[in-house]
Amino acid sequence: MPVVAPVRRRAARTAALIVATLALGVATTPGTAATAAPPVGQLAAPGQDEEGGTPALRAQLEAASKGYLDAKTALDRSVKRQGELTAQLRTTEAELGQRSQKVGEIAGVAYRTGRLGAVSALLNSNTPDGFMDRAAALDAVAANEDRVLRDLLETRDEVTRTRTALDGEIREQRKQVAVMAKRKEQAERALTVANNRASTTADASNRGTSSATATPAPRNSDGSWPSESCSVNDPTPASGCITPRTLHALNQAKAAGFTRYVSCHRSGGSGEHPKGRACDFAAQKNGFGGDATGGDKTYGNNLAAYFIRNADRLAVLYVIWYRQIWLPSSGWKSYSGAGGDPSSDHTNHVHLSVY
Repeated sequence: MPVVAPVRRRAARTAALIVATLALGVATTPGTAATAAPPVGQLAAPGQDEEGGTPALRAQLEAASKGYLDAKTALDRSVKRQGELTAQLRTTEAELGQRSQKVGEIAGVAYRTGRLGAVSALLNSNTPDGFMDRAAALDAVAANEDRVLRDLLETRDEVTRTRTALDGEIREQRKQVAVMAKRKEQAERALTVANNRASTTADASNRGTSSATATPAPRNSDGSWPSESCSVNDPTPASGCITPRTLHALNQAKAAGFTRYVSCHRSGGSGEHPKGRACDFAAQKNGFGGDATGGDKTYGNNLAAYFIRNADRLAVLYVIWYRQIWLPSSGWKSYSGAGGDPSSDHTNHVHLSVY
């Protein structure tokens, strides 16, 4: 009898331990490591990739959007240069008109009075001083006429050079517009294939509103985006690294009032997350859950609208939200090449990729 009570107590403790272990979801098979579910706020366990689509599709979209933005930058630079050349041509043509008038006046005087020649100038001098004055006047007239004529010829050459440069800028613009059209076609073709040739028309019900303006990210002197690596610490719970431009976009979104859970760097999978060029912004207050509805969906709509409004300032490659993708070349398109869950369908978070 005395032995029964301790045995029962040990059995009760063992049963309680088993129940607690099962409640925590810990595997108890001998020799097998415990596997916990991804923590709250994490889209996928390390090494998994649940961003939707395929690596090939994301590579196509990245290449298409980068090519489009590069061409747009070149086009903007060319348009600016064209404006400068147009203003320069207008000024030079005005100078050409004035100098042509001066040459015409000199020619008119020479026609009416006869050109001041060396012999006549010297013969009409009665004194040595008069001779010297006449010689100096002759040199001054010749120098003035030469200068006026030289200025005229130089101005004409400048007009020709400016017009040639303008023609070159027009050709450059046509080339960049063609590149932009090609990149747009590349992105839309990739999406059409991924969507199994379904309609790529996006649902307008996911549109949000945002009037906030972001501070532009730093550019090169020619307007292009500088090359950046995954070189700064990711301040989100995902840890790891992100690019300075990604950090800038993250901070600008927070400054605009979008302060819910964010996860950026991801060591596994494909796309921009491992490169530190993408962030996932949860629509719900407590992290990534099921499909966003009500106020959570409105939050996601407005956040996506904020990134689109500031796409040129933040170097946005694309935005994915609620089974749709926004591209700088094409606007909103259907994005159905996903896995049917809230993470890969992007119905619980807004995905941002930057250049």
